[in-house]
Amino acid sequence: MKLIYKSWCYAIALTVLASCADDSRLEYDVKKPESIAESEYLNDYDVLKSYVDRTENPDFKLGAAVSASDYSERGAVYSLIYSNFDEITAGNAMKYGSVVQDDGSMNFSQVTQFVEAAKEADISIYGHTLVWHSQQNKNYLEKLIADKEIDIDPDATQEVVDGIEDYSGGTYNYWAQGVEPVVENEVLVVTNEEATPNFWEVQFHIADGIPTIVGKKHKVTLRIKGSTPGEITLALGTWGNTENTTIAITEDWQEVTADLNGLVDNSFVMLQSGNYVGTYEIDWVKVTHEEALAISWWTNLVTNSDLEGGDLSSFFATEATNGPKEATLGAPGTGADGVGRAIVVQSGDNPANAWDTQFFVKAPRTFEEGEAIRFRMKYRAEKEANSESQAHNEPGGYLHWSMVGSPSFTTDWQEHIYTGTISGDQAGMNTIAFNLALLGEANTYYFDDIYWEIEESGNKMPQTPEEKADTLTWAMENWIAAMMETTDGYVTAWDVVNEAISGADYDGDGFYDLQSAQNGDPENNFYWQDYLGDNFVRVPVELAREHGPENLKLFVNDYNLESDWDDNQKLKSLINWIEQWESDGVTVIDGIGTQMHVSYHLNTETQASKEEHIVKMYELLAATGKLVKVTELDMGLIDENGDAVMTEDVTHEQDMAMAEYYNFIIRKYFEIIPVNQRYGIAHWSPADSPSDSSWRGGEPIGLWTLDYVRKPAYAGFADGLAGE
Repeated sequence: MKLIYKSWCYAIALTVLASCADDSRLEYDVKKPESIAESEYLNDYDVLKSYVDRTENPDFKLGAAVSASDYSERGAVYSLIYSNFDEITAGNAMKYGSVVQDDGSMNFSQVTQFVEAAKEADISIYGHTLVWHSQQNKNYLEKLIADKEIDIDPDATQEVVDGIEDYSGGTYNYWAQGVEPVVENEVLVVTNEEATPNFWEVQFHIADGIPTIVGKKHKVTLRIKGSTPGEITLALGTWGNTENTTIAITEDWQEVTADLNGLVDNSFVMLQSGNYVGTYEIDWVKVTHEEALAISWWTNLVTNSDLEGGDLSSFFATEATNGPKEATLGAPGTGADGVGRAIVVQSGDNPANAWDTQFFVKAPRTFEEGEAIRFRMKYRAEKEANSESQAHNEPGGYLHWSMVGSPSFTTDWQEHIYTGTISGDQAGMNTIAFNLALLGEANTYYFDDIYWEIEESGNKMPQTPEEKADTLTWAMENWIAAMMETTDGYVTAWDVVNEAISGADYDGDGFYDLQSAQNGDPENNFYWQDYLGDNFVRVPVELAREHGPENLKLFVNDYNLESDWDDNQKLKSLINWIEQWESDGVTVIDGIGTQMHVSYHLNTETQASKEEHIVKMYELLAATGKLVKVTELDMGLIDENGDAVMTEDVTHEQDMAMAEYYNFIIRKYFEIIPVNQRYGIAHWSPADSPSDSSWRGGEPIGLWTLDYVRKPAYAGFADGLAGE
């Protein structure tokens, strides 16, 4: 199949014009335009795929990215691809966001047409992509993990405990008149040897300081028995404002209940037994009231509680009076599990004050009196030591001397758990401070798994992290299983996960972290890894192998693996992550895809650095032993000032320089990557980018012009494939 090039069209046009002229010979020669002369050599090139040595590279695939809709029309794009390439990648049609609708249904019509067109041309498809944070149906996925509606009977109630006294302290400390109650074996014992003229001449409190609600009916329950049957008076309230009733006593233990109105907001429970003769015992007393049923839960306010990420915005420290400052995250292995990381705080010798060294946990909000909180953490130290906790309104902003208890450190990991309510003295706080300079000598303190939770209630309950992970795994399986069924074994290679690695090391372990909402774009993207952790790669690998064909090859694909500004650190990080993912002994990743959206730099020093790190990238990839695919190669042009050069401004000399760079990239691939690791090379944008395109708009990134005329880049690409 031949292509018609502009140079040919220009010659045809001249012939037509000549045929319209007189027969007489012109007195001058028409000089061929220089632009045509410079490009004529391109007509001598064969189709691209013919330059691959199939004897030496039997499994190598020369690929190109296409618009699925353009390809399925079987027009010019179809013909161009058919002639020049072995494999195609759909730019967008096979991504989650292109298929999954807002209600979770899936429209595979474009995928089906694309596969049918590829089968007709006997060209393979490289799948792009099963899991990515971009181009997801964010609306649908976020609905799946949204707070759950709770069905509550509007007439249903629940019992709320206002106060309990069980005398486990061993002594009686309340007010009494006419009798001396004592605690024996954690039971309150009262003896009336004779009756008094008035029942209230013998009276005493059995509980005090009970928070009651004015106008609300309260239930007072006692477990009580007497030496003889009888009656006594039970009162709830305060002096001059009580409601009372009589209760019966038998010789057997029984729970006796009375309903009394709350008349004040702080009540005592009092017994009046002047008319009773004998001894009676009280095991415990409880005051409760009924409220409309509400569902409550604990919501964690601390980010990066397990300290496996790089976000330290909740953690601060002062070390030997130096601070407050961001806390220090220890190396892997310092954590409570012996593998992960922990906060490390160092105290000094001979401190002047207990607060010379402090560890702070800060919440993103302030607290009001009466709010219920729960705090828990794991902790240890190099030496045994005591500590104190305080309430602060910012790290270092002392508010109150007491907060969540005083954990005692040992050299073994322990867990500290505190549940309580914010007192009036603590109101306005947002930081828990631990004073760590009580030992009097230098020490090292470790903290891990830090959770500061607030009790919330309502008719919607947040899903737990486990529920979200389970739901998203279900959604991922629906997607992957359906895609594999639709492609019916025809697509045997996939980007299983795309662009997993961020460009920064937030946790200080020497490798770039995974992309996430914390370091990415949560407004537009959906980060599966924020819910599945690093299993977000293991899970789709497992699902793809379960539902896909037996000969399936799975790649992890990423960009900037050839980066010179960080000496290929992103690729080194990706290789480290692959080792972690495969460390379970089950997960197998077949290959690494390097996108290579590169540019030729007119600054010779910059260009030399780019080429050096492309070689380093290939060497690192070859050392993994995995398949290597250049997945999305295209090339722009950058001038001496660092600005992109638009297509219309590119000179012939610059075209030739870009062609030579293509030659270098492809030639080095074949020189460095071993034969058994050469999966293939795919060009991402065969034709130049239109000026209105969202992808490198107006840049000279193609091997063909927008009119499908070969460019010098075509020759450089072909020569690179041929090793010339």
